[in-house]
Amino acid sequence: MGTPDNAAADAQETTGIAAQNWAQASADPQYRAAVIDLLGALAYGELSAFERLAEDAKLAPTMDDKAELAKMASAEFHHFERLRDRLAQIEAEPNEAMEPFAGALDEFHRQTAPSDWLEGLVKAYVGDSIASDFYREVAARLDSDTRGLVLAALDDTGHASFAVEKVRAAIEADPRVGGRLALWARRLMGEALSQAQRVVADRDALSTMLVGGVADGFDLAEVGRMFSRITEAHTKRMAALGLAA
Repeated sequence: MGTPDNAAADAQETTGIAAQNWAQASADPQYRAAVIDLLGALAYGELSAFERLAEDAKLAPTMDDKAELAKMASAEFHHFERLRDRLAQIEAEPNEAMEPFAGALDEFHRQTAPSDWLEGLVKAYVGDSIASDFYREVAARLDSDTRGLVLAALDDTGHASFAVEKVRAAIEADPRVGGRLALWARRLMGEALSQAQRVVADRDALSTMLVGGVADGFDLAEVGRMFSRITEAHTKRMAALGLAA
């Protein structure tokens, strides 16, 4: 999946917490709480993605498409297992870490349930990519051990190329499909950004990580620039799909 240009975040990787490992950084209880929140949110997100892809496979028009989505679902579940195991490793109860985020994520998926195969593909590509961009931005401010785990969990499971190929082919076959999917993608963008902002606002440790304190030199203005970068990356993905942003 695409990643926004983030030179500022890259520059931070050699200073502060980003230059430390988990053993060093976790001595700060507020930082430890923020990481548990982050891993809990990611773990539930991966579990939800697994469930959703398995469900979307039922809408697939061919056996090959069904198998492709099943393969993606399996990859998401492996990401979930790694995050769950890491939470246990750092002596956090995985279910307790995930529970605060279940309501918001479940509501997001309820509000954005696809009505057909193509909407499901656009959601997997656009919606998941927005969430991944957000977590990649956060990852740049994490200790080296946690950052590596988070980035591995955000690896593209195959959504990108598969969705682009199928959606572009559908638009080529029937150009009217493009307008409907463009509206759908814009709705996904709004819902996904709202969800990301709610996740941050509802959890004190995470919000502190993003606006200062735990995260070195990251201020409110940078939060605004972060969401601008995420929006820019979304526009590029829409172009790749052949849709107007």
